[in-house]
Amino acid sequence: MTEATYTVEGMTCAHCVGAVSEEVGELSGVRTVDVDLESGAVKVVSEQPLAVDAVAAAVTEAGYRLVA
Repeated sequence: MTEATYTVEGMTCAHCVGAVSEEVGELSGVRTVDVDLESGAVKVVSEQPLAVDAVAAAVTEAGYRLVA
């Protein structure tokens, strides 16, 4: 297992958290997604390291932006 934390910009409510959690959670190998609305932190536990491009694409699909 591997754990990584990303920062997402633009989330303002529980719906935002759900959208990001759902999209990132659909990536191959993802076990858990924990989103902190206040800080924008998204902690992801997965079977193997995820490509940042894949995480960014999932966040974009949800309607938000991954911060480098």
